[in-house]
Amino acid sequence: MDSAGTDAYHIGELPDPRSIEIARQYGIDLTDQRARKIIRKDLDEFDLILTMDQSNYRHVRALAQNEQQRQKIKSILTFAEATPQSEVPDPYWDDNGFQIVYDLLDEATEGILNELAP
Repeated sequence: MDSAGTDAYHIGELPDPRSIEIARQYGIDLTDQRARKIIRKDLDEFDLILTMDQSNYRHVRALAQNEQQRQKIKSILTFAEATPQSEVPDPYWDDNGFQIVYDLLDEATEGILNELAP
């Protein structure tokens, strides 16, 4: 498992302190995570590439060199069946944004686990 963005704004930096705090409240430690930019090699190394919004989805699909790589790329909220949203909102401008994002990703993660479970 890994995390990468489509832009290079914060390479090498920790996640936003508000994100670290929300995750910590749920027993998740993000302090080993560092920002990096997705690269074409990721499409070979990972079985599933999840994007947060349509802009990210288009950017990552543009990196794909073949249909096998394109099939790995999915919007994460396609796994959050109870959510009508199709994109994870940018949490930075909303006091409750990081909690909202956590809740959406938690639901999506449950959906991913249910789909991948034998």
